[in-house]
Parts: sequence; structure tokens; C-alpha cells
Amino acid sequence: MAAAVTAQQLIEKHRPTLDQALETIRTRAFWSPHPEHPKAYGENGSLDAAGGKAAFDAVMSTRLDLDQPGTDGWVSGEVSPYGIELGVEYPHADPDVLLPAMRAALPAWRDAGAETRAVVCLEILSRISARTHEFAHAVMHTSGQAFMMAFQAGGPHAQDRGLEAVAYAYVEQTRTPDAADWSKPQGKRDPLNLRKQFTPVPRGIALLVGCNTFPTWNGYPGLFASLATGNPVLVKPHPRAVLPLALTVQVAREVLAETGFDPNLVALAAEQPGEGIAKTLAVRPEVRIIDYTGSTSFGDWLETNARQAQVYTEKAGVNTVVIESTGDYKGMLSNLAFSLSLYSGQMCTTPQNLLIPRDGITTDQGPKSYDEVVTDLAGAVDALLGDDARANALLGALVNPDVKARLEAAAGHGEVALASREISNPEFPGAVVRSPLMVKLDGTKPDAESVFLDECFGPVSFAVAVESPADAVELLRRTVRDKGAMTVGAYSTSQEFEHQVEEVCLEECAQLSLNLTGGVYVNQTAAFSDFHGSGGNPAANAALCDGAFVSNRFRVVEVRREA
Repeated sequence: MAAAVTAQQLIEKHRPTLDQALETIRTRAFWSPHPEHPKAYGENGSLDAAGGKAAFDAVMSTRLDLDQPGTDGWVSGEVSPYGIELGVEYPHADPDVLLPAMRAALPAWRDAGAETRAVVCLEILSRISARTHEFAHAVMHTSGQAFMMAFQAGGPHAQDRGLEAVAYAYVEQTRTPDAADWSKPQGKRDPLNLRKQFTPVPRGIALLVGCNTFPTWNGYPGLFASLATGNPVLVKPHPRAVLPLALTVQVAREVLAETGFDPNLVALAAEQPGEGIAKTLAVRPEVRIIDYTGSTSFGDWLETNARQAQVYTEKAGVNTVVIESTGDYKGMLSNLAFSLSLYSGQMCTTPQNLLIPRDGITTDQGPKSYDEVVTDLAGAVDALLGDDARANALLGALVNPDVKARLEAAAGHGEVALASREISNPEFPGAVVRSPLMVKLDGTKPDAESVFLDECFGPVSFAVAVESPADAVELLRRTVRDKGAMTVGAYSTSQEFEHQVEEVCLEECAQLSLNLTGGVYVNQTAAFSDFHGSGGNPAANAALCDGAFVSNRFRVVEVRREA
């Protein structure tokens, strides 16, 4: 059994990191305590590449017993998008037993205070960071991400997002002092004197409904925002992506127990095939917070039906790039090609619609017609993915059969400008790897609108011909307003046009990237600096991460006494 760890020891260990996080969310500068490079691991107790792979292999085909109350069976069945069976068994919980146990753990965690909760959360993140190589394989083999992306996005970038949420939670909870002496003068009479205590009080059990594509990156903000504000967290992973979050729960329970808290503050809710327990858990009276990433239909259902809970959703949107002109044609094509290809377009931030004026654009290489822009962009994607080894490293694997079906159906929607090709993966012959598809559509035709104004999640983009730049701006506005968008991109050498696009994004509340031609891409965001989503359009009702994401996970209760 591991030695006990005191809160004071954790404060001494992690307070400098917390302070730096607090400063960074204020300045929005670049910072990360979690190394991005795989070779940075292997010292001070962290697993190197070989150790991480061995740890992942060791958990395969085992039973991951979390010692949770209410375990009434075992769940398995995960199959990697790379074609291998994981064979891990997870505890299946009886909510009538587990939820009361989690609720009983709350008072001591609430009374511990914001600083202690924060440093315990940082210890959990620190131990996860030490196992980043192991987690990378878990993310890779549940999401289909290529290894390097799984390592970075599923490891340090996810850990950064978790730390960011802890920092925001700490700021919001400490905005009000723990206590205050209050005195009201009464003229010739004695003043009225009160001693007031202010306690951040958690809402109750938080339900985290995980997603298939980014189980840790999308999961950690809600998990740590809730835990840092005093709420027990029940983690309900996507049935195809249980392992990364189950390992997270395992680490959290170990840290909580070692620091003298009830490990039932964090628990796992794995489900049998077809069980659909998210709907059942979401309306339980004990569940007072829900974090969800996934389809619009279930997100809407949660917002409508889980009325007892504060619901945070990231749903689907139609991400758009407007191309009006560019001063770096080659850089624009290269940047967009990478954005369209990364993880086979299976990111909620990947561009889908490319709005291009029918009469073409001006560039540093002279005028380019609509057809030339589309052909050149298709060529840039082909050049990027021409080598199969490089293609596999960028594309990863299709996460599930639904993505493959959408990809195949999309080719019938219009003229194919870039055909999707099948790519073999010698290391994983069972992987389904496909290059991006690009389809030309006429933006003035209603039948085309019915296609490109729906999200087509996966490696599919539509090159939409519009009558003019002004029409592109209005179509962008309508898209964001009606369908939502996690990201918007635009290319222009005109300050006036940039202003028009910026005004649309300000009015419709969408995050905008302008004229990206280098190594920063529209579908990537940096913790502590960039906001992921805005919470102001139909794609999501929350942003990762801002004060609003954490402040309603607790309330402040006041106790007054005469002094």
C-alpha cells in the first residue's frame, strides 16, 4: 500500500505549478508543464517509450478492478480501430449502490477547501503525466489516432486542459473570501457586527459522458473542473473508448485514497453493449452536473431532459473556411491540406466547407479561378499524403464504421475533386485508413445546401462555389447561426473583408483564425491561451475553458453570526 500523502506536502509540491497556471490564464501566453516530446519521459519515475508500451501490453486481456462499491458484473468488448481486441474487463456498477457511496464522499472533500482540492487534482495529473506513453497507446487503440497525435493530444495537451480547468476552478472559488467581519455604523448606538463565513458548496455528483475520438482531451476539462469544485465525478466512457478514462479513474482513486479522501469521489460507469446507461444516469436526481461531447441529437436530449443538472455540451457544427484572397498561396494550400488530413478529419474543429468565389481569388501567384484553387488544394493534399508511411502517421485510422459509410456516401453528392484512396498500414493490417475526399458543390443550389449545411464528420470537405465574397460572408453567418461552428477560418489580403468576417464571428460567437499559412492550424487550440468553442452558437453551450465553465459547478453558502 502506498504511503499517505498530506495536503501540505502536495501544496509544497504543486503550488508553484498552480501559480504558474493562474498567471498563464491571465496573460494567455504559451506555457505547458507537460512535455510534448516522447523522449522527455523516462526519468523521475515516468515511463519511457518501452515502459509505456509494456504497461499497455500488460493491461490487455486483464480485469481492471477498481474496487468500486456496487460492482455487479464485468464489461468488455473494445476493439481497436487498428484491428486488435483489447480484451480488458471493466466493472459494471449498480447505480443504486454506487451513487449513494459517491454522495457520502462529498462532505469531507467539500470541507477540504479549494487549495487542497486543486493540489490533489494536480497530483492526479502529475501521475497521469508520468504514464503518458502508456496512455498514448490506450488513446491510439480506442480512438484510431496515429501514435504521435495520441501521445500529444491524448497526453500533454489533455493534461494541460485538465490543469487549465483546475486553475479556473481555483480562481472562481477564491474570488470570495473564506470569512469577513462586517460592521454597520449605527450613529450613537453600537454598530451592528457580524462574522460571515463563505463556503463554496458543490452541486452534487457530476456525470462525464466521454467521446470516442478524444476521450482524454475532451474528458479532462469537465472531470477536473467538477472535481476541483468539490463534486464527485462518475465517468461514463464511450463504449469504444473505455480504457483511457478507466486508467484515469484508477489513478484518481489511488491518489484520493493516499491523501486521506474517499476514492469513491471518482468512479467508472462502463456499460454493456447496447445498454445506453447515459440516458438512465443523466436523469438520476443525484446527478447535478453533466459534461458531454458527441452528437447533436443526444446533446439536445440532455439539455431538454436532464433538468435537474447543469449540462455542458459540445455537439456538432459545420466548420467553415472563407477564401477571398491570399498573399501566400503556397502557404495557404499547405496549411489547409494539413488541416483537412490530420486524424482523417475526425476532429470537431476540422474545416468542412471551403467557400470560394465562383470568379476566383487574387493571390501572390496571380489570379486563380475557383477550379484552380480546388485543383491546387487537392494536389497539396496528394503531395502531403503521397508517401504511405507519412499518410499513416497523419491520418491514423477511421474510428468506426459510421465514418467510413459517410465518406463513401459523400462521393455521390457532387463532382469529386479529390478522391479518397485506401491506404494500407503494414503494422496494423486491420486498420481502415482513408485519405480525404473533396467534393465540388454549387452554393447557390438548394439541393447542394442540404448537403453542405449538415455536418459530415470524417475526412470529407466540400469546395462550395459562391457568387461573391459578400455572399460567402452571408453564407458563413447563416451557417454559424443555424448550424454552429467550433472553428472558422478566413484568408484575405483585404482589411475590409477581414473586418466583415470578424464582425460575423463576433455577432454569431465563433472562434476565428485568419490567414494561417505556417505551423498553426485552424483545428488546433492551445490550453491556457485558446478557447475551444465559444458556448455562443449551436455547436456547443460551453467553452473549454473559461470562468463560465466552472463557476456554476458550485454555489457559495453564507453563514452569519453576531460578533
